[in-house]
Amino acid sequence: MGRTSLLFVALALLCLPWADFSITAVDPWFELSRLGAGLLLPAWPDTEVLLAALANTLSFALQGVALGAVLGLGLACGYRSAGVRRLAAGLRAVHELFWALLFMQLLGLSALAGVLAIALPYAGTFAKIYGELFEEADPAPEQALAAGFGRLTRLVYLQLPLCWRQMATYTGYRLECGIRSSAVLGFIGLPTLGYHLESLLRQGYYDEAAAFFYALVLIIATLRWWLRSRLVPLYLLAAIIWLPPVASLNWSLMARFFTEDIIPAPLRAGDWAGLWPWWAQLWQQQAGPGLANTLVLALVSLVLTGMLALVWFPAISRRFGNAVSRHASHGWLVLMRSLPEYLLAFVGMLLLGPGMLPAMLALGLHNGAIIAHLLGHHLNTLSLREDAPGGLNLYFFEVLPRLYRAFMAYSLYRFENLIRETAILGMLGIPTLGFFIDSAFSEFRFDRAMALLLVCAGLNILVDVAARRLRQRLHLGNRAEVL
Repeated sequence: MGRTSLLFVALALLCLPWADFSITAVDPWFELSRLGAGLLLPAWPDTEVLLAALANTLSFALQGVALGAVLGLGLACGYRSAGVRRLAAGLRAVHELFWALLFMQLLGLSALAGVLAIALPYAGTFAKIYGELFEEADPAPEQALAAGFGRLTRLVYLQLPLCWRQMATYTGYRLECGIRSSAVLGFIGLPTLGYHLESLLRQGYYDEAAAFFYALVLIIATLRWWLRSRLVPLYLLAAIIWLPPVASLNWSLMARFFTEDIIPAPLRAGDWAGLWPWWAQLWQQQAGPGLANTLVLALVSLVLTGMLALVWFPAISRRFGNAVSRHASHGWLVLMRSLPEYLLAFVGMLLLGPGMLPAMLALGLHNGAIIAHLLGHHLNTLSLREDAPGGLNLYFFEVLPRLYRAFMAYSLYRFENLIRETAILGMLGIPTLGFFIDSAFSEFRFDRAMALLLVCAGLNILVDVAARRLRQRLHLGNRAEVL
């Protein structure tokens, strides 16, 4: 595991010459002071507007996660099949915002577009987690079952009872992710909390944005108290009534999109010989540079994530610090893990100017907080010797060696997520794959957008396969709760 860690550090160091650490804002400290003043003295917005945005955010999340869980469970039943695994990997390889951009071309700015944008990638993720849980379940009950029973019988009477608690825990965590994803959909026009945050932050109305910001943090931070299994059907019913997942379908437009718009321009003109020059130009000008920048940003952010996680996780454990420091650190980690990377990067760019630095900080802060939170809870469950040392000796010679395997498993899972998030941050102006995909959609060059989406999906699938094999090689267990 030490060699693997050094390999990622070495790759990140090799990427540094291509990383952009510049700060282009004229007076970032002044802007930061204005942001701090707005957070300390928020202006209460129109209550009806705030509650409607909050209800929309929860409705998109609940419906999208529920549909994704059902589809993912269906795929998980056949997850041992390589074809099913590739389908699931392809679904989750495309970020929710990219799915939303695609569905908005077909369904317009509708509730159905938002629900499907969350449901499809989440279906791929649920399939992976549920499928791996089924694989790792105790095989004895299945071996004792008489031959001839169908797949549905095995699922209902064997796999679900064995894995239900872990599945329920992970699904609850995925709802937290769904709320973040739902908020981010507001940045492209859907009426969630993110829509108001983007508008107000871009105009510098930090005090007005603070109320929407606190509302997002509050619903995520209190999720474990208001999310009860017996209430989920009521929540889902209320979400469907409040925001019915419908859209106006234009079948001729959809037919044109699939039969003409996404076909490469040379092929639409019948010029097969022009396909290679078209692709070569797209690769040289957009796909290649976007892919390189995506990897640079992801690798550097991964190392930053790991460093922050290793520094932060002791602070929330009773083995280190005192009650005051533990509560303060826990609050900080909850805040950082509650805020979407896209929102953190957006705020960072308002303060520091466009570039890779705000994106690195956003990715590192969010993912580092998630890993630190989980490692801190692991640390609280460790049994230490009575004569165990204290302070740094306890950390370096007792705690870190025992938790490093879990740290590596979490980091590899988060690396898969980093690739997806790095690509989407291009929509904020960083020249990753997302920048060129967003530009292609804006220019209605859907053939280029689809080609770039396939490149992005291919990268995510390769990283997913590599991370899976690396975890198996290092004998790292599945850490489903941090995907």
